[in-house]
Amino acid sequence: MAIRVTVADDQAVVRAGIAAILDAEPDLCVVGQAADGDTAVELALSARPDVALMDVRMPGIGGLAATAAITERSPATRVLVLTTFGLDEYLFAALRAGAAGFLLKDAEPERVIDAVRVVHGGAALLDPAVTRRLIDRFTDGPGPLDTARLDLLTPRETEVLRQVARGLSNAEIAAVLGVSPPTVKDHVSVLLGKLGVRDRVQATIAAYETGLIRPGSGP
Repeated sequence: MAIRVTVADDQAVVRAGIAAILDAEPDLCVVGQAADGDTAVELALSARPDVALMDVRMPGIGGLAATAAITERSPATRVLVLTTFGLDEYLFAALRAGAAGFLLKDAEPERVIDAVRVVHGGAALLDPAVTRRLIDRFTDGPGPLDTARLDLLTPRETEVLRQVARGLSNAEIAAVLGVSPPTVKDHVSVLLGKLGVRDRVQATIAAYETGLIRPGSGP
């Protein structure tokens, strides 16, 4: 069955171009387009897409509020945020609102296609280097750290979280820690539940918010 996708962007040419790229793939199907945040939410609730590509700066409620609404009201839909890196100061908030990841608007067509498939597969689309730059930019100093959340984790789960925040895959984490990938998968599942987050993107943010990883500290 084809992956059902919606595309939300207030620039008609950009929106149509992305839709055409995705629709050309045999395993992808664009089921709707939206030019503003309100329509994007309505479309997600009516079409129930697997993946919703979401621009941030749009008329109406905007991409941030639309992302939060979709992740709350249609949790099966994975939101992939479209952004212009360096200009969009709302990306960090979009990830906290429940976005499964983000994609730069100048990405190559193959990257856009791959991103949809990755997000649909349940993984978070998170470039570690870009993520660190975003958090460095939008986290103004350490601020109040919610360190109590780390107390919920075992030492091993804490270390797995640290590696998740570095952007490592389960297989890579397994190699670092000397355990099997299925064991890492189990640890990730448990720590997501304990932290009350839905995926690896939000787990990474939690790692920063708890002080486990500090902005500017590198991987």
